[in-house]
Parts: sequence; structure tokens; C-alpha cells
Amino acid sequence: MKKNKKLIIVGTGIGGLTAGLRLVKKGYDVEFIEKYFQAGGRTNQIKKDGFVFDTGPSFFSMSYVFKDFAKDCGINLPFSYEELDPLFNINFDNKKVFNLYKDIKRLSEQFENIEPNFEKKFINYLKKSENIFNETFNTVIQKNYNSLFDYIFALIKVNPKYLPYIFRNFYDEIKRNFSSEEARIIFSLISFFLGKTPFDTMAIYTLLSYVEFKNDGYYFVKGGMYKVIEGLVKELERNNVIFNYNTEIIDFIKEGNKVKFLIDQKGKKWFADIFLINSDAAYFRGKVFKKKKYSNEKLNKMDWTTGYLTIYLGVKGNFDNLYYHNYYLGYNFKDYSQKITKDKNLPQIPYYYVNVLSKKNKECSPLGYEALFFICPVPNLIYKSDWSDKDLIVSNILDDFSKKIGKDIKKDIVLKIVYTPEDWQNNFNLYKGSGLGLSHNFNQIGYFRPKNFDEDFKNVFYVGSSTLPGAGMPMVVISSKLVVERILNLS
Repeated sequence: MKKNKKLIIVGTGIGGLTAGLRLVKKGYDVEFIEKYFQAGGRTNQIKKDGFVFDTGPSFFSMSYVFKDFAKDCGINLPFSYEELDPLFNINFDNKKVFNLYKDIKRLSEQFENIEPNFEKKFINYLKKSENIFNETFNTVIQKNYNSLFDYIFALIKVNPKYLPYIFRNFYDEIKRNFSSEEARIIFSLISFFLGKTPFDTMAIYTLLSYVEFKNDGYYFVKGGMYKVIEGLVKELERNNVIFNYNTEIIDFIKEGNKVKFLIDQKGKKWFADIFLINSDAAYFRGKVFKKKKYSNEKLNKMDWTTGYLTIYLGVKGNFDNLYYHNYYLGYNFKDYSQKITKDKNLPQIPYYYVNVLSKKNKECSPLGYEALFFICPVPNLIYKSDWSDKDLIVSNILDDFSKKIGKDIKKDIVLKIVYTPEDWQNNFNLYKGSGLGLSHNFNQIGYFRPKNFDEDFKNVFYVGSSTLPGAGMPMVVISSKLVVERILNLS
């Protein structure tokens, strides 16, 4: 155990905060540097005119990952949560609405006249998803890799019958299990949670269906997702951790094979024995450390997740016909999915998700109002650099939403805030506004993902979505566990 060593963490996303608390409990002297004016990274918060909005994630899964983190740190989880059931609902253009219940009997009733033998098919599909999860979660996902051989050795332990899942896409696997268009769309939607469409996500990630319906489900946080951040920050502050906001690292000074100082935008030098980077692992290597492998030219050739257009609305009135999570889709799913990642000319009415935060958290809006949060996957800035048309796109979404719920909400909007990929890039240093960092194709997972240790500087490490094991709240908490193992083994 390396006692009393000075450790600076750059960035205050969930990966950085959980790593910081793990390290504090091991005796490290931890300090945070954050570009934004408050902690959280993507998992942030907007407060205005009596409304409260989560800016990024609106629910989480794999609650046991958070419980294990709390146990490792010897604390109680500093936030409260409840399970969601139904998980969400899905609205099609033809007015069909599906409630995604964890109870397979209740779920199956909705497919009675659409998908023959749905219950049997779904149980078989979940069993396959479970087997993939059990084969990979502990042996491949929750593991550091020191060499390509180490990675190959881990993969060898996985049953070879799952090898084809790497070479076909998510939607193709869904097609093997369901015949109806509705079922195929509904059960491939989870791939969007990884920041890509089901047509460019590996079939191996159908393991997430098991996570959704059987393994653990989804949870909402009481008071909003930002309570996770607030709870972690308070716990860190109780352990004398210092947070420095409005501070962006732009340069460094090295000494031999170590970084001696990081330098912020005002020229201040920050010394530490160890630096842990919670900014994007690929972007930071290029922007600050000027590594040729991560130059802008090289970064642009990597496969990044979609951008996000997010809309935060304060609306007068209540929406009794809405759930906590609501998806609004059409029927041109394949055509739409192919355009949404790379075509700068967005469809007139994009698909979108609506979270009614105030449905479960009345304190997040004034009495008689609702706080609505829209997410629309869009091309990142590599493919669509001009967002001067954002007002038209937002207007089309709100018109479509009004039509689908049978209520014109435009006249009742009292607050509207819009983030485009430009805002996500500028506020949180997300490369080209990519919502979840690097994608999870075969060349960017496991050993091939940017390492959680630096290739040149022995005292620099990385945590977060674009390093091991990948994107999503549970994954970045696991990321913190893996990188802390690295740091504790530092000689």
C-alpha cells in the first residue's frame, strides 16, 4: 500500500469519483481538477427557475456493481434508488405502445397477435444472453490486460460457440430469435445505450438483454441521477479531498519517464506523484500529451459513438399518460439507423427518448409543472459539424411529440435548454461531441481499447468510458476498480 502519496485526478465523472474514493480509503492524498463549474461529467445537472434536470444518464443497471464499490470503500451507498418496472415503454408511429415488463407473462401478452410463441422465444433468447454474460463478465470484462497474450488467454476461456457473435451484428442476432418487426426493433434498442445502432454493434452485446430483464433490471435514483454525484462528492469531502473547478489541463512537464506537472489554462502547475485522467482516455492523450498515435487525424479514423441532441423542458401541466421512460419510434428503423450516425442531413423527425424526471421526483419541478428530458441520437461532429439548424430539429421533435401524446406542449413550455454535440464537446471535452466516447467494435474493446495506464509515463493512469472496460455507469465503476488495481501495484 502506497501511503500518503499525492494523487491528482483530472475530471470528476463517476469513474474518477469512485476511483478517488477507493484511493482515499487506501491512504492516498487525493485532489480533483475539473474543467466544468461542478462535478459529474456527463452525469451532470441543470437547475433553473425551480426545475431540476439530469443532463445525461436517467437510470442505471447492475446495482451490485455499486454495492461492491461501497463494500470495497467501507461505506453505505450515498444515494437511494428504486427498481423500475416497467423498464420503459415504446411508442410506434401507428400508436402501438409496448410496456417492457420484467414479468415475462405480462410482457408476452402484448405480443400475442404479433409474434407467434413469443414467450418461448423470449425465454430462449434470454437464456442465450445469460450464457454470454456468464461466460464473459468475470473472465473478460472485469479484467486488466498486461499483454495481447493475456487478452487472448482470457478469450480462450470463453466457449468457442460464442465466436460468431463477434462477427455478426446485434440486429442479425435478434432476427435469429424473433420474426416480427416490432420485437426485432424493441429488443435491439439497448444497443443505443452503447452509443451505436444495432446494425453496427456486435451481437456479443445481446448479453445486455439478460441484464435488462433477468439479471438486475433498471433503477432510478431518488431525487435524480445527480444525487449519485452529490453523494460521492460529499463522501470525498468528508475525507478531506479538495475539488478545483473551472480548471482545464492544457499542457504538462515531464521528468524522465514521469509527468512532473500538469499545467492548466492559467499557467498554474499542478504537481503530484501520480496522475489519474478521467477525461477521455484517447482525447487527452492527443490533446494534452501530444501523442502521434492520438493526433486529430488518427482520432478521426477511430470509431466514435453517436452524438446526442438533448432538450430540457419545463412544461406547465401534468402528463398522466407518460411513464418515467418513453421511447418514440417509427417503422423505417433500418434506414433511420443507417442515417443517424453519419448523415449530416437528419431525418425530419428523429427518433427520441423522453424522461419525465418529475414523475418519480416531485421536487424536480414546481407544483403543476413537469420536468422533461429528451435525448435524440444524432451524428457526432465528425459527420455533422454545423448545428445552425438545431431550432428546426427541436421544433420538429416537439411537434411530433405533441401529436403522439395528443397535447400541444409548445404553448405550455416555460423553460427550454438545448445541448447539441457542440455543447457536449465544449462543456465536457467529449471528442467531437461523441456521447459515450469510443465505440465497442472488435478493434476497440479489451486489450485493443486505450489502456488504463500510459504507454510512456509510469505515473499516469486513465479511468472512464474510453478505457477498460467501456461505456455506461456500471462499466466506469468497474473501470475505477481496475485502474486502482494498477495504481496499487505501482512500484
